[in-house]
Amino acid sequence: MQRMFKLTDKVVFLTGCGSQAEGWGNGKSIAVLFARQGAKVFGVDINEAAAAETRGIIESEGGTCVTTTGSVTDSVRVNAMVAECMARFGRIDVLVNNVGASAPGDPATMEESLWDEQLDVNLKSAFLCCKAVLPIMEKQGKGAVVSIASTAGIRNTGKPQAAYAAAKAGLIQFSKVTAVDYARRGIRLNCVLPGLMNTPLVQKVARQFASENAGADLEAFVARRHNQVPMGHMGEGWDVAHAALFLASDEAKYITATEILVDGGLCAAVRN
Repeated sequence: MQRMFKLTDKVVFLTGCGSQAEGWGNGKSIAVLFARQGAKVFGVDINEAAAAETRGIIESEGGTCVTTTGSVTDSVRVNAMVAECMARFGRIDVLVNNVGASAPGDPATMEESLWDEQLDVNLKSAFLCCKAVLPIMEKQGKGAVVSIASTAGIRNTGKPQAAYAAAKAGLIQFSKVTAVDYARRGIRLNCVLPGLMNTPLVQKVARQFASENAGADLEAFVARRHNQVPMGHMGEGWDVAHAALFLASDEAKYITATEILVDGGLCAAVRN
């Protein structure tokens, strides 16, 4: 039987390829899963140690992974990293825009610099990567872009996340508009929208919340997040990775300008 969702010899340019803490975050899971499906992974991360850890796992399993460090909010660095990938592999078949960060704040209290930072990390990064990679894919006549957005881009989370929510909503619409523009050029753009996830980054934020708020119950915080989800538990990085794999694969060849919710039914529920 032919293996489905294979990425044999496809070159994947993946941003945010490492985990910020011990465990399996979205980027690390995507990198390893794609490599297991035959992809050659060019991983980018701002944390050299995190990128090296991901590379080590892939290489230990016999896969191919090259990593580099740099900020994908810097156009000069993005162009250099894309050029490095092309020099190493000669093509880019899949772009995965995975970097992101959430900071709390409403318009009245958030510093302008933090607003700009949130839009840079969550939205501008995808624009810069697409700006560098789409012309390459167009010359190849084919390509797939998968952007990791968030359910915060389509629903009220009940938390003051004005900048983050606006940026993720922008990423979804940016992907839709660009997908239509490039549909006849053989390039597909789609988004994965994770809901409440139990990733190393979330665990790190939870621990920080507990330490900054004396008496805060960490276990109760995690349990409350689990309980918000109709399925009764948060998702994990592998759930996001498998959705991204489908959208990147040739099995999704007729799918573009859309999103896959990975949220355990969260957005379909009335409650926040």
